Amino acid sequence: MTRRERLLRTLRGETVDRPPVCFYEINGLDENPDDPDPFNIFSHPSWRPLIELARERTDRIVMRGVAFQGVLPDPVAGVSETETFLRGGSLHKVHRVRIGNRTLTARTRRDPDVNTEWTEEHLLKDEADLEAFLELPPPDAGGAPDPAPVLAAEAALGETGLVMVDTPDPLCMAALLFDMADYTVIAMTRPDLFNRLLDRFAAVLLPHTAAASAALPGRLWRIYGPEFAAPPYLPPSLYGDYVGRFVGPMARDIQRHGGFARIHSHGRLRDILDQIAA
Repeated sequence: MTRRERLLRTLRGETVDRPPVCFYEINGLDENPDDPDPFNIFSHPSWRPLIELARERTDRIVMRGVAFQGVLPDPVAGVSETETFLRGGSLHKVHRVRIGNRTLTARTRRDPDVNTEWTEEHLLKDEADLEAFLELPPPDAGGAPDPAPVLAAEAALGETGLVMVDTPDPLCMAALLFDMADYTVIAMTRPDLFNRLLDRFAAVLLPHTAAASAALPGRLWRIYGPEFAAPPYLPPSLYGDYVGRFVGPMARDIQRHGGFARIHSHGRLRDILDQIAA
């Protein structure tokens, strides 16, 4: 039984020779220990045995997003700018969005020895920022899915694993605009505004998921973001509005084309398990 067969049979609930073992984001394909980039943590010699073990022995699951061809430029691009610079050995990015007389600013930092981009300042700080953001033109939902990255990864993997199509849900895209404290307060106290923000992202994500799942039938998908609505962050009563009404249709589109929808979540899930399963 090949590693790819083992994974597919597991997803279908069929008998396998042994449980599959995957190192999640360490897959032996995306890590390049020979890349001298100072921000490539995998160039350190201590990584090489693990990378080789993942490549040669594990049931590899490689994550890929699906880009869209023919999509018009993001309407925010005309009112935004990004500055990138090195300071103190770290890579800094400053993103500014100009809306009328208001300038929204986000800042991130990447350190050379940590595989994480830290958000030092979030784009939206309060209700006024959110209201201004909602005045921007809606993003374009058109275009055709480009399956090339998924197909290229599948060709590279052969029978050693499979590709998992990776996508956020609307809640993920909305929540990441805020500091966690501001997100939870606004999501709980201003559902009117927050639902408008979710609808803005859903107008793009849902048709893109439908088109991509049709272009790439039978694949495993990961939908991440529902964890932002899991207790203790938000009460279970908000899960349906903030997650279920979007992730449900996304999962059904994936399943309609023979795919497998994996809902990524964590937290105190007991009180929302029924909603996740639905």
